[in-house]
Amino acid sequence: MKRASGILLSVSSIPSKYGIGTFSKEAYEFVDYLKESGQSCWQILPLGHTSYGDSPYQSFSTFAGNPYFIDLETLIDEGLLTREECDGCDFGDDPKSVDYGKLYGERFGLLRKAYERSEIYKNPQFQEFVRENAFWLDDYALFMAVKNCFGGHPWNEWAEDIRLRWGFALDYYREQYYFDIEFYKFLQFKFMEQWVKLKEYANKNGILIIGDLPIYVAFDSADAWASPQLFQFGSDHLPSAVAGCPPDAFSATGQLWGNPLYRWDYHKNTGYDWWTKRMAHCYKLYDVVRIDHFRGFDEYYSIPYGAETAMQGHWEKGPGMDLFRTLERNLGRREVIAEDLGLMTPSVEQLVRDSGYPNMKVLEFAFEPDKETGYLPHEYDKNCVVYTGTHDNDTVVSWYQELPEDQRKFLNEYMDNADTPDQEIHWDMIRLAMMSTANVCMIPMQDYLGLGNEARMNHPSTLGCNWKWRLEEGQLTAELSEKIRNLTRRSFRMDRRDVTKK
Repeated sequence: MKRASGILLSVSSIPSKYGIGTFSKEAYEFVDYLKESGQSCWQILPLGHTSYGDSPYQSFSTFAGNPYFIDLETLIDEGLLTREECDGCDFGDDPKSVDYGKLYGERFGLLRKAYERSEIYKNPQFQEFVRENAFWLDDYALFMAVKNCFGGHPWNEWAEDIRLRWGFALDYYREQYYFDIEFYKFLQFKFMEQWVKLKEYANKNGILIIGDLPIYVAFDSADAWASPQLFQFGSDHLPSAVAGCPPDAFSATGQLWGNPLYRWDYHKNTGYDWWTKRMAHCYKLYDVVRIDHFRGFDEYYSIPYGAETAMQGHWEKGPGMDLFRTLERNLGRREVIAEDLGLMTPSVEQLVRDSGYPNMKVLEFAFEPDKETGYLPHEYDKNCVVYTGTHDNDTVVSWYQELPEDQRKFLNEYMDNADTPDQEIHWDMIRLAMMSTANVCMIPMQDYLGLGNEARMNHPSTLGCNWKWRLEEGQLTAELSEKIRNLTRRSFRMDRRDVTKK
């Protein structure tokens, strides 16, 4: 990627009406703001249909989009909903935070009304969408309909006939829940229809969309239920091992994620067909794909199914470059960012080099006075993407306030900013990132706004307090845009032809 910069902001954080950010007019206004601010990229979090816990990294399908992002005002304009119906719902009373409980309780009822009024079966574009996406859409829609039939329970708790996908059971549920299945197909059609328009608008205005691909799928997903051969499952369709991370300085017992692990021998024997379809689908959604937990393709941590902690796990070899060479043969050379944070080994570093993908540098990990972290700007080559922090980190302002004294002293000496007031430290960090040699610089919106811990997006290994932060109307000011644009210009991250336009 050429020298450029952008902003990291989840779609859910856009200040749309009705409880959560959507593909709304405010999303288009954010694209305009990026353009006015001299930015070239908008990085978002995964767009998948989120499951329990509301994490975008745990979804009911690796292909399906999140129905929460369907813009209700567009459905009003199309005559499928009334404004009174939408205004009459309780989506919460805090514009700075998503209330997922209320959102779940209200949103699907509205969307069901829209579906029932749509006569979608008459729409030839819908019929074409269903045909083109049948390889994942049929299983996903059936999965969601059956899940509702069983009170939302995970698929391993369903009746044996449908849990194991016996033929007569599939036929029965397809017939019995025909309209529920069509409803979920309608949601995916509307999701894609609205997202494609927004993405086209962004691209037309010179903004690339950087999407995010979780390496693993959730156990309670259409992927795991419909295609158990892809994963390390036994004859009972339950995992023999699951994913996680080993114990380290941050967690004495490691992290037990619980995601199914891939049967890489099967994927190799099929020419990585599923992965090719998955990546091809990603490039319908995004211009650049950030692959989460890239090190898992070199080696992955395998934990016995049923273990209570990650302490009993061990490392196993992943597919390595064989996967990425195959994807390039099948799809051509595409833009990828390798998320290589965490424990690095020589073999992981070699995989990143062999792939040629830019890796990630996070400034919040840089300032350890007694060791070389690899994250200080003087250590970069150009083929990387620098961040002040990511969605998993605290905001720069809050991070700085909690920094140990020796690290704070090192940071101040490194940036020669001992006189900078604490409330302005985020601009010093942003400037350090922007002026670095990294080809791409991505700054979370919270850091441009100088917000504190209340705006943190995710606290890893916790539940109930994450993925909620939202922009408020009026926060994206013309003054801030001009400041971002001037810094972008001075750091040579704008097309030189654009520099003199303002």
